[in-house]
This record gives sequence, structure tokens and C-alpha cells, in this order.
Amino acid sequence: MGIETSIWIVFLLILPVVSFLYASVGHGGASGYLALMALFSFPNTMMKQTALLLNLFVAGIAFYHYYKAGHFKKELFVPFAISSIPAAFIGGTITVEPLLYKKILGFLLLFAIARIFWKRTHKHRELKTVKFLQALILGLMVGFFSGLIGIGGGIILTPIILLLHWGNMKEAAAVSALFIWVNSFSGLLGQFSSGVTLLPVAGIMVFIAVLGGLAGGYLGSRKWNNRILEYCLGVVLVSASMKLLFF
Repeated sequence: MGIETSIWIVFLLILPVVSFLYASVGHGGASGYLALMALFSFPNTMMKQTALLLNLFVAGIAFYHYYKAGHFKKELFVPFAISSIPAAFIGGTITVEPLLYKKILGFLLLFAIARIFWKRTHKHRELKTVKFLQALILGLMVGFFSGLIGIGGGIILTPIILLLHWGNMKEAAAVSALFIWVNSFSGLLGQFSSGVTLLPVAGIMVFIAVLGGLAGGYLGSRKWNNRILEYCLGVVLVSASMKLLFF
């Protein structure tokens, strides 16, 4: 990859922390992985597909734990997924010019940053019925950008569910986890159909990320919370976003 061994080691040490924190809130972590790869100057040619692959494993683990804990709402997931899956595939087939890719990614990282630093308590609110057509439209837009950039879309979907009062925090996490998985799978298929391949180092990254995802998914689905670690992740995301947007 053209990356020094010492830098590669530091990256692998941080990677499971990212997957741990994202899995704890029902996310696959693609925005975090992309942020890390951007900070460590990974080549653009490997970032998108690698992030989607890591998403498959970590989001799958997160969904399993949240589903077992009884937080998944099928009626909330279905309308988003119907439109997002084909949209993610289409987005995955499109190759974005490197500079534009960095700018879009830097902007989307702001959603992840907001998700970490701006949290509200939603325990005592009345939930509303999901509006099917509205969910279809939102799923279409989020799915397309998921495939285009290499994220699962959870950093966008979770705030939407909470803001529209369609689910509580745990339900949003469970639905987002499966949403991320299906979009990542669809986006990755789109990548492969356009001739993109994975590098051998992706296997090492998957193994390391899964270790963090296993712990994060288990603890997160059982009311685990550690704001200090989340703020540390937020600092990483802010640094990556600034680098992508302004440098």
C-alpha cells in the first residue's frame, strides 16, 4: 500500500476502538474507518470498498446483539430498506473523482460528529407512526450516498429516526445496524460489478475490527455508555473531516 510499517501498526491499534464504539450504538463504523484511512493517507482506490467490507462484519455483529435484546422493529426497517438497497447498488457502481470524493466524505463525517457531541434523552416522548412514503424517499437518498461514498448510512438514518420520533435510541440503533448491513452489501456488489477488487490487507483489517465490534455490540445493546471514549472518537472524526474539507 505504500504505508510505513509503524504507521500501519498504529492504524491497527486504533481500528478496534473505532469498531467497538460504533458497534455499541448499532453502527458499522464506515465513517470512522474512512476517517482513519484519510488521516493515515490511505489511497482512495482502497478506501470505499474496504469500509463497506468492514461494515458488513461489524454492523452484522451489532444487529445480532440488538436483535437478541429485543430492540428491532421490522415495520420501521422495511420502508427504508426497500428503496435504499437498489440505490446503494447504483451508488456503488459510480466512481467519484478523488477530490470531490474527499469533500463529500468530509461533509458526511459532520453527521457522525454531530451524533457524538449532540445527544438528547428520548426516554419520555411519544413515538409516532412511520410514514411509509416519507421513509421510502429518505431511504432512497441515504442508500445512494451510502454506496457512492462507502458508508452504510447509519450516521444519517439514526438521527432521522430520532428526530421524526419513529423510534427510541435502542430501536434506532437496531434498525440502523441492519440498514447498514444491507446497504453495505448492496454497495459492495455495485463496486465489484464495476471491476473494483479488495486488497489482501482487508482481511487483517476485518479480523481486527471484528474483535472490537463483538465487545461493542454486546455492551451497547445492554445499556453500556462511555462518553469519554466517544469524545476521543469525535476528535478523530473532526480531524479527518477538517483534513478532507480544507487540506
